[in-house]
Amino acid sequence: MIVVMGASSATGSALVRGLAALGRPSRALTRDPERLRAELSPATLQWTEIHPADATDPATLRAAFTDARQLFLTMTNGPRQIELENRCIDIAAATGIEHIVKLSAPAAEPGSPVTFSRWHHAIEEQLRASRMEHTILRPYAFMQKLLTLAPGIAARSLFTGAMGTAACNYIDCRDIADVAAAVFTRPELTGRTYTLTGTEAITHAELATRLTRLLGHPIRYLDLPPTAFRDSLIREAGMPPWLATHVMEIQQLAVTRPEHPTDTVTRLLGSSPRTLDDFLRENLELFRRQ
Repeated sequence: MIVVMGASSATGSALVRGLAALGRPSRALTRDPERLRAELSPATLQWTEIHPADATDPATLRAAFTDARQLFLTMTNGPRQIELENRCIDIAAATGIEHIVKLSAPAAEPGSPVTFSRWHHAIEEQLRASRMEHTILRPYAFMQKLLTLAPGIAARSLFTGAMGTAACNYIDCRDIADVAAAVFTRPELTGRTYTLTGTEAITHAELATRLTRLLGHPIRYLDLPPTAFRDSLIREAGMPPWLATHVMEIQQLAVTRPEHPTDTVTRLLGSSPRTLDDFLRENLELFRRQ
């Protein structure tokens, strides 16, 4: 049995669907079982056991991990990241999990300029100390996160950032899930660390140009100083300060460490990852003026 944490997330739900397509059963963990059940097709549900669980409740984790062999460890970034993920690792070890695939972050190292990347490094260290078999996935920016820009673009034909002319790697969460499914089902891929990107790195100005072309009217990118960008996320988007700081740090990472696409997804899956243009076309109505 493969346990999928965060099964309601973009990556987690894609993994549940991918495992079902491969004929591999999974136990999908969520705080809202009925919602997840409504989102999955009957074909996927045939291979999926939906289990209520919450990382803040150790008892639900112990019940969810019992009799399982593999675990997909992912959580929404937050201030309790290290505490909660390390708890999952400890409970997994105690309940007999043999292999963990952890969704980590780029620049996961002790001196990283990104706070959450430092935290992911600490969690990776806990995994290594556990002596369980583990595989680490380090994806760059999720294409799905671009959808948070859609309301502002639809309303004002404008989005802001703090990346200057730096290019950012993007990857579709479905490609991350496909890699995870491959790792779970192909033992020769386990025990390694994989850096995952899509096919290209592009600047925010290039993103504006592509949206202009697809939408048929001008879309503008406004570059802000990092602290001004952070403050705007708090003031205008209502983000808590820790999350606004994280978004700012991620964008500044692209400035201080130039990003370039890898061929990892192609090598592992034998096919190219989804393109940003295809993702934008798929979700174009969300960016369009109503």
